[in-house]
Amino acid sequence: MGEVDPAFIQEPEHRPKISYIEGQGIPLIDLSPIHSPDNVSAIEGLVKEIGSACKEWGFFQVINHGVPLEKREKIYSASRKFSALSVEEKSKVRKSVKKVYGHYDNEHTKNVKDWREVFDFTINDPVTVPASPEPDDEEVTEWKNQWPKYPPELREVCQEYTQEMVKLAYKLMELIALSIGLPADRFHGFFKDQTSYIRLNHYNPCPAPHLALGLGRHQDSGVLTILNEDDVGGLEVKRKTDGEWVRVKSAPDAYIINIGDTTQVWTNDKYESVEHRVVVNSERERFSIAFFLHASSYTMVEPLEELTSEQNPAKYRAYSWGKFITHRKRSNFQKLSVENVQISHFKISK
Repeated sequence: MGEVDPAFIQEPEHRPKISYIEGQGIPLIDLSPIHSPDNVSAIEGLVKEIGSACKEWGFFQVINHGVPLEKREKIYSASRKFSALSVEEKSKVRKSVKKVYGHYDNEHTKNVKDWREVFDFTINDPVTVPASPEPDDEEVTEWKNQWPKYPPELREVCQEYTQEMVKLAYKLMELIALSIGLPADRFHGFFKDQTSYIRLNHYNPCPAPHLALGLGRHQDSGVLTILNEDDVGGLEVKRKTDGEWVRVKSAPDAYIINIGDTTQVWTNDKYESVEHRVVVNSERERFSIAFFLHASSYTMVEPLEELTSEQNPAKYRAYSWGKFITHRKRSNFQKLSVENVQISHFKISK
């Protein structure tokens, strides 16, 4: 333990096991049918697959997704160059309470420090959000990107990659809408001024992978997450059937998709957001890129009226997405004495 700052050390019950279960059952879904939409039976089969993956796992992988390999290679290359910069250089674009996008190496999950550094950028720059999480405060503010001087190509590469992620996210949300019996474009209106962002993750080798986590256990608060990772791996998902942590082995050229809390609320618990975490490697560094699909800040998140009825009443009170994320972002920069805001706080008790 001498080599690891105690701030990184997980409570014994949350420490990763050195031996792990590989997640054999995590669905691998071929998205080819979306490129030939006239094949109705293939689309119907795809929709069914998406629905059962969302219901049973909350996680799945997709191949033949249409994102060019070249764009992924470019963003990984730029991400590696950025992470290799000196601490001094990276600190020029450091995140803070006022500047919520940029570089950061001091994030906490469940009040334990994560063994990683990140670089975040919003896809709508700037993005308008509430100035504070206080319900009566109507003031708004802008969150803007900070781009480093090096590598010079980072900004352009990231913006190109963003376009591919938005296209893929919309396709996936159309399939999810169809899987719950709604029109394909049912969710589109929520993303007019979306607060989506991308995170470049870098996990250095860790001398105590049995004590620390690259990213502690959590559920994603947004709509959908699209993750691409290198061959080092380390993502673990809490299996719904038995609560065991299982390691995701990403298929070549695949994206890993997971449902977020917002979708759980919209679907009134039909599809549930699942807890996941990232373990670290003692020998190899790891890179991954995550796209977080988030609604517009003025969205009131609540169960969709088409999915609620007298027999199946709404399970959540409506909440402001903008206020929610403003609260969440603040906690990235300070240890909280209470649990961060969660969708469970809006659950209607029977």
